[in-house]
Amino acid sequence: MSDTRTMPTRPRHLSSITAWDIDTDVAVIGFGGAGACAAIEAHDNGARVVLFDLASDSGGSTRLSSAEIYMGGGTRVQKACGIEDSVEDMFRFLMASNGPIADEAKVRAYCEGSVDHFDWLTQTLGVPYKDSVYPHRAIMALTDDCLLYTGSEKAWPFTQIATPAPRGHNLQVEGDNGGPLFANILRRNVEERGIEVHFDARALTLVTDDDGTVHGVVVRIDQQERLVRARRGVVLCCGGFVMNEDMIRKHAPMLLGASQPIGNPGDTGSGILMGQGAGAAAINMHEGFVSVPYYPPASLTRGIFVNAQGQRFINEDCYHGRVGYYCLQQPGQRVFLIASAEDFGNYPEGSYLNAQFAGTTEESVEELESELALPPGSLQQTIAYYNAHAARGEDPLFHKSSEWLTPLSLPLAAVDCSPGRGTFYPFFTLGGLDTKVTGEVLTPEGEVIPGLYAAGRTACGVPRTAAGYCSGISVGDASFSGRKAGRSAALRAD
Repeated sequence: MSDTRTMPTRPRHLSSITAWDIDTDVAVIGFGGAGACAAIEAHDNGARVVLFDLASDSGGSTRLSSAEIYMGGGTRVQKACGIEDSVEDMFRFLMASNGPIADEAKVRAYCEGSVDHFDWLTQTLGVPYKDSVYPHRAIMALTDDCLLYTGSEKAWPFTQIATPAPRGHNLQVEGDNGGPLFANILRRNVEERGIEVHFDARALTLVTDDDGTVHGVVVRIDQQERLVRARRGVVLCCGGFVMNEDMIRKHAPMLLGASQPIGNPGDTGSGILMGQGAGAAAINMHEGFVSVPYYPPASLTRGIFVNAQGQRFINEDCYHGRVGYYCLQQPGQRVFLIASAEDFGNYPEGSYLNAQFAGTTEESVEELESELALPPGSLQQTIAYYNAHAARGEDPLFHKSSEWLTPLSLPLAAVDCSPGRGTFYPFFTLGGLDTKVTGEVLTPEGEVIPGLYAAGRTACGVPRTAAGYCSGISVGDASFSGRKAGRSAALRAD
């Protein structure tokens, strides 16, 4: 007996449709940051738009984030604060930090369109940014200041490639409240435009014809399947697949070493699966963001990370996501952060890390080495080498900035940052549908699937790896790619 259930990888054939329940130009699936921007841009380019979201409210994962947005090249705030930045420096940094899996065309478009995107956010949507800098090393600004460094721009090897500049734009709101504010601004803009919205509406599968063209989508509303005709296109903005453990296990098993998926309950990969069902390619599915948030306090940057062999493996002034990525790669799955006792400051009260103390010593490095069960002599050699060069302002192995380069002195303490031992390792996925800069979805052969678009984490966009991630690049990419996809869909002929 054949299985007749509606599934995302089994598109409904156009020939089976006798009547449509909803008729529109553009159907946008997902009312998070990407979907909202797609809907707004499609509407503003003359299309009738209907938004669908499986939740009971808007915002998606964007609402749950800090909503920093990574922008540069000379935004209003950068200029007002005397920060010199160029499109080329931003481009070189993002290309280098994402490595060989970077998409040059998307990175180029994102950098060249960054100032325009800032202006669209502020002038069209009314997103508030204060002309100020948050000067501290931090995961997020808890003041209403705007500009801060949110990546590894000031860390080796990137300082050898591009001139550093702060590009994280924090909304003008105190505390970790940027996500709710940004989501509410997006919703207000959708409502002001009169865009039709259906909440508690789960997209089930696409509607395609013999040629693979997408004509609409099947959506479940009030326990009934509704057929939605999208004359110009369907835009998939359904998030990633971080909440789908089966997909994580299949595509990105490295992320299973992290501790906490972050996103909304709808991040189940449904948009990616619908795209694949229509013949789309999914790429970069093995990659994700992962973090080990060892600062604040920022003073712990003066410490060193060592693995099961008692060896350093990273310059500790990097962004916490880059460090988290390399922590997951260490043999033996043992990682310790060792620092002078005074550099622990208000840890653990002021920290997000949740790592437990694994050893302390007032007597000798050998004593700490024994407490951590490291190979005899390994930690002693590592610290002796590190201290000798740090005293001269050098780090020949990993080139930590002199700002954070201080010899380790007794008493010393170590916290256990080993994956799976209680340390907070948040993660989400970075793989998705292969798309053009315009948001058009591609087949494995690189051909456009007519009528199908994707943005945000449903697509594989600018951010490609935790090793080169910057806070704000996902919300930035989601809002930017959403605009691109929405405009492309709106301008496509019926």
